[in-house]
Amino acid sequence: QVQLVESGGTLVQAGGSLRLSCVASGIIFRINRRGWYRQAPGKQRELVAVITSGGSTNYADSVKGRFTISRDSTKNTLYLQMNSLKPEDTAVYYCNFRRSDWYDYWGQGTQVTVSS
Repeated sequence: QVQLVESGGTLVQAGGSLRLSCVASGIIFRINRRGWYRQAPGKQRELVAVITSGGSTNYADSVKGRFTISRDSTKNTLYLQMNSLKPEDTAVYYCNFRRSDWYDYWGQGTQVTVSS
């Protein structure tokens, strides 16, 4: 089993920056993709950014050029650097680890609120 704990969410003004962290613990193997999702009130959860085991990254169009996903394998930590934040980035952000058999692990989420 894998446990994921996110942190770093807070209230920030538009134009500001935040870095989210996701620390993984437990038996971590067969994970071929790590990512961040978000869910705003009344909306479906959406993919924000992913990074594969090979280091390839992919971003939602809405965050390209502003957000950067990265990982520190030595610390079992996934990061999301968010710059030039906009009010529409307000959401609960979830960390996701996907196994090679498509099983998903989720964290509990961290709230990001961007004020205008």
